[in-house]
Amino acid sequence: MKKIGFLSFGHWSPSPNSGTRTAGDALLQSIELAVAAEELGADGAYFRVHHFARQLASPFPLLAAVGARTQKIEIGTAVIDMRYENPLYMAEDAGAADLISEGRLQLGISRGSPEQVIDGWRYFGYEPAEGQTDADMARLNAEIILRTLTGQGFAQPNPRPMFPNPPGMLRLEPYSEGLLERIWWGAASDATAIWAAKMGMNLQSSTLKFDESGKPFHIQQAEQIRAYRAAWKEAGHTREPRVSVSRSIFALVNDQDRMYFGAGRPEEDQFGYIEPEKRAVFGRGYTAEPDQLIEDLKQDEAIAEADTLLLTVPNQLGVAYNAHVIESILKHVAPGLGWR
Repeated sequence: MKKIGFLSFGHWSPSPNSGTRTAGDALLQSIELAVAAEELGADGAYFRVHHFARQLASPFPLLAAVGARTQKIEIGTAVIDMRYENPLYMAEDAGAADLISEGRLQLGISRGSPEQVIDGWRYFGYEPAEGQTDADMARLNAEIILRTLTGQGFAQPNPRPMFPNPPGMLRLEPYSEGLLERIWWGAASDATAIWAAKMGMNLQSSTLKFDESGKPFHIQQAEQIRAYRAAWKEAGHTREPRVSVSRSIFALVNDQDRMYFGAGRPEEDQFGYIEPEKRAVFGRGYTAEPDQLIEDLKQDEAIAEADTLLLTVPNQLGVAYNAHVIESILKHVAPGLGWR
């Protein structure tokens, strides 16, 4: 059994060919897709966060709205860029969204990826401390939010408060019990995956990672997951961690699918640079008739290692078509792989 959810970047474009032309379209359609995915039996509705781009950027209003409209499906992010975040304010927002959804929030955080503008976090008022990098700043903010989500009081109460306080040091409110165990770190390298394990966070591994061996993407990603699990065990955590991987997977079950995705060359891994002097490997997508798709996916070692699969969806093709994409995997592919 695997949990299967979708991951949307929430793109919008004023292009006549786009079914998602405005930010309002992207937000409202994201909510409707989460509702539809829940009705189909999917396990998760996850959203990417990109600043200064025509994509989803402010996750907590969206997560709260999805939580209010659904009952069972996990709601989450993959990922929030911690270079842009005030971790205390974020803890309050996350606590509220988790309470609204009655404990279904799965909060993916990370150092983030290259952004639309140079050092965009500076415009948000954040600077790395002297001698630190922006990646250091992201990890420090992650550590702060993890400490905050323990629920331990840390703030000195006013001796003459406007409203009565409980005894002792005060914590942030609203506080949601159990959210701490539902924080995930998006790791692009083996080292950060190991760090995430030591910190007690679940692991999100995307469709790219830094190339550390020249091996095929799914092999490198599977090795990353194994290193993470070994570090988790060594750290002595008592619960079982969760691991997700993201993939572009399209089952060709009708003429519309074949029109959108049926043409083109066989998909392969790609190697390139997303940052200067950091070579990355981009994982292949999967597009085929269901029987062939099942055979292809059996060979993906990283999917086999993970307990959660996030299907990246082409959100600008509209809610109905994206629901069909999800349903096709759940109905025609997942049973043949033992995922359902």
